[in-house]
Amino acid sequence: MARARDKGIVVMMNKPPIITIVVARAQNGVIGRSGKLPWHLPADLKRFKALTMGSVMVMGRKTFESLPGLLPGRRHLVLTRALDWFAIGAEKAHSVQEALEIAGDEPVSVIGGADIFALFLPFASRIELTEVLEDVEGDTSWPDPRHSGSWREVASEVHEAEDGRPAYRFVTLERA
Repeated sequence: MARARDKGIVVMMNKPPIITIVVARAQNGVIGRSGKLPWHLPADLKRFKALTMGSVMVMGRKTFESLPGLLPGRRHLVLTRALDWFAIGAEKAHSVQEALEIAGDEPVSVIGGADIFALFLPFASRIELTEVLEDVEGDTSWPDPRHSGSWREVASEVHEAEDGRPAYRFVTLERA
């Protein structure tokens, strides 16, 4: 809650949370294969940890189930239609609005999957994108948000291919 003063009166206002989409995407749009990332980029995993630490991570049930377990230093909020879904250590919401109410004024990191990204895209102010610089086979994809014209690139860091891993870029997008 934020406080605003107007002529000696204190008014409590909800401060909207900062919403960041954190996504890794191949140049052909693929973000997953059989419920997992179709590549292994240690630098991307390290960046993911740094970007999401201390935030409320919002994800779909399948993304939650793909995690190796609860990730320390972050709240896990699962957006699901299943009324009876439950997991120890995770919170549950059934709508974007409910998820944002549960998050309160804490920063929100939306981490997948594709349907969850699409639901939160209108509310996000930032996208942290790892762009894998090759076409990759997969069964889940997400369109390039830059094609909408609503996003502008504010930072980019290129990493060359090495040790059999593809080249990639870390890209930060902000709403235009």
